[in-house]
Amino acid sequence: MDKFLKEFKDRGYFYQCTNENELSKLINKEKIKGYIGFDCTAESLHVGSLLQIMCLRLLQKYGHRPIVLLGGGTTRIGDPSGKDKTRRILTEKEIDKNTKNIEKILKKFLNNNDPKTKPIFVNNYSWLKNLNYISFLREIGKHFTINKMLTFESVKTRLDREQSLSYMEFNYMILQAYDFLELNKKENCSLQIGGSDQWGNIVNGTELIKRYSSKQAYGLTTPLITLSSGAKMGKTESGAIWLDEKLLSSYDYWQFWRNIDDRDVIKFLKMFTDLDIEEIDKMKDEDINKLKIKLANETTTMLHGLKAAKSSEQAAKEAFSGTSLGSNLPSIKIKKTDIENKMSIIDLVILSKLENSKSEIRRLIKGNAIKLNDEIISQENLIISYELFRQNYIKLSVGKKRHLKIELS
Repeated sequence: MDKFLKEFKDRGYFYQCTNENELSKLINKEKIKGYIGFDCTAESLHVGSLLQIMCLRLLQKYGHRPIVLLGGGTTRIGDPSGKDKTRRILTEKEIDKNTKNIEKILKKFLNNNDPKTKPIFVNNYSWLKNLNYISFLREIGKHFTINKMLTFESVKTRLDREQSLSYMEFNYMILQAYDFLELNKKENCSLQIGGSDQWGNIVNGTELIKRYSSKQAYGLTTPLITLSSGAKMGKTESGAIWLDEKLLSSYDYWQFWRNIDDRDVIKFLKMFTDLDIEEIDKMKDEDINKLKIKLANETTTMLHGLKAAKSSEQAAKEAFSGTSLGSNLPSIKIKKTDIENKMSIIDLVILSKLENSKSEIRRLIKGNAIKLNDEIISQENLIISYELFRQNYIKLSVGKKRHLKIELS
């Protein structure tokens, strides 16, 4: 087995592969191009996309060239895979904005300096927007049968539940297969990587390439990652773990990894850091809290840089020590007029975005889970006064793990 596929498996990335032995021989013999597609349905990717990003980094590590396909075209339709209802149709302006922002995020993770492995960014809107419907049906549509399309999980699940599946969404798998064909023709791309829910779409692509041009292409999928708690990777009670600092601070990103379940730490060190596998295996008996800090520092450095990771670690120490208001804590500003208008503790927590439900905040107050300057708040009608500000700020804590500095502007 070639080194790329071996590490792909050792890190826990492997789920399924088409013609694995042939792919291994090809990669052993030459450097290839492999692609992963990202739909642009939001202005940022979240941690749920991180495994795919790590696969792109691994391609680069072994001298292969990754292609990042930004789905400016397919986002206009919506992928039914894993969905139980039709997605909201975005405007052209929203999709363009999302596409540009997602490209910026991906560039943070990938090596853009080596011309041999520098990622190629493509937008499938460039070839999908001018498709002639009649020509497309004649040249591409003839290679697909409705019988087989109805057997794919993304379609079958919706139909079994008697949930509507629009003709627009039904076309998605054909367009994704066509993307692979276009990249095979334009860039000599021979590999598509995707999540396990994309298996049917990926196989469609390899088969279309074979029928259309008699070339051999390959598909590789990664497993669905869930936390040991059963929660979906990338989602938490307080919201999505975004990869854009405008939506989630580097401190909150660090905290997400620091608070991972003990059972997931070694697995995630392998999946989401560049640490050597053998080095990680030697860590198994180390103090679990030190390993969590290692995981948080490695993952945060990769996205936000070493300085942000160290600052987040220091902020966490200050927040938990109780001896400081936390000079490194993330902060927000409130106006003096807010104080003069008698802002309540509930209003303050909502403004902080640490919680967004008034009933949940009341429940937390009853459970002694909200603190100001490390002192428990027991009154839900508490009014925020100037006296609470020490050196022009308040430390707000919600639960044991979420802390924020409130400053007066």
